[in-house]
Amino acid sequence: MTTVSNEAGGTLGPRASLWFSLVLTLLLGALSGLVMFPAAQHLRSLADGRPAQATMRTNGPCMAGGCLVAFEAGGRTVSAELPVGSSGRVRTGDSVDVRYRADDPRVVARAQDVGGGGAMVLAVVSGVVALLFALLAVWSAFFLRRRRRRRPVG
Repeated sequence: MTTVSNEAGGTLGPRASLWFSLVLTLLLGALSGLVMFPAAQHLRSLADGRPAQATMRTNGPCMAGGCLVAFEAGGRTVSAELPVGSSGRVRTGDSVDVRYRADDPRVVARAQDVGGGGAMVLAVVSGVVALLFALLAVWSAFFLRRRRRRRPVG
């Protein structure tokens, strides 16, 4: 069975490797199912939103949220935050196409993301990696059990 090395030169035992795989499975599964999939659904819900031309107010990647845009809606300037799962890297002052809800213009997404954007990609990737870690955990548990049965008694 393969073990994981740590920085001190030792290794994690088979049980620690099993727990490590289980924890990663849960974390990646939660990221996929509880964060990124709902974010992709939210982005898709704005596909029929009203279009507008917005100006970016922040720099950086928007995948984790926190990117601000400003645009005109209903005769007033609205400042809104792009949701988690927005794709692309932007700079302050860049012009972007957005879609917003008519009843609440603060609910906005970049027009290129209303198909699910990077959120759907990350949901699928983290789900697949979670599945791989789950298979690794099952494999580890199987070999731990086999090894325990083969030990000589005495």
